Amino acid sequence: MNSKSTTTQKALTNGQRPAMSLLKISRLTFVLLSVLLLSWQSTFAHCDSYDGPVIKDAFKALETNKVQLVLKWVSENQEAEIKALFEKTYKLRKGDQEIYQIVEKHFLETLVRLHRETEGAPFTGLKPAGSASPIVKMADLAIVNQNVDDLASKFTAHIEKVVREKYEKVKELSEVKNESLEQGRNYVAAYVEYTHMLEGIHAILEHSSDGHASHLHE
Repeated sequence: MNSKSTTTQKALTNGQRPAMSLLKISRLTFVLLSVLLLSWQSTFAHCDSYDGPVIKDAFKALETNKVQLVLKWVSENQEAEIKALFEKTYKLRKGDQEIYQIVEKHFLETLVRLHRETEGAPFTGLKPAGSASPIVKMADLAIVNQNVDDLASKFTAHIEKVVREKYEKVKELSEVKNESLEQGRNYVAAYVEYTHMLEGIHAILEHSSDGHASHLHE
């Protein structure tokens, strides 16, 4: 166990707050939100759903014959494939609709698949509208409304609730951890879950480009 984890465990045993104070959760949350709103990571992205940003742009591009609307979703070396397929798809818009729908779906699937490749994520097919997680829907709404206040307050409250619940569980178990092997193992399981969660959040901060992670240390 590293020195940071040892310090945290001692603090819990003595009934003290962990090294990462809950008062810092608000600051941490806003950094997480900036990561969420500025990138579509495969963990929570909905770029493969019909109400996601990629397919919405694809429909706009086909309506206006502006392929550049979707090129931002793919890498430079993928552009040629998308441009060629877009041109073929657009030419069929006013033809047989049964054929067009097949070609259009192929274009959407190809666009999303290539975009997912840029994320390093697998393509598992197009998803129906409404399949995105609640937090991503809120993130999209915040961007549309150009207001992050509601998202930030709800997300902050949720993170603090989860951190407090896991902290209280570890604190409670730390008081009886040496009374039996079963209670000791219950404590270890809760402690590992609690600290790994915090370390996971902190890892996101350390990999962000804004440099906020360095300000979380006491």
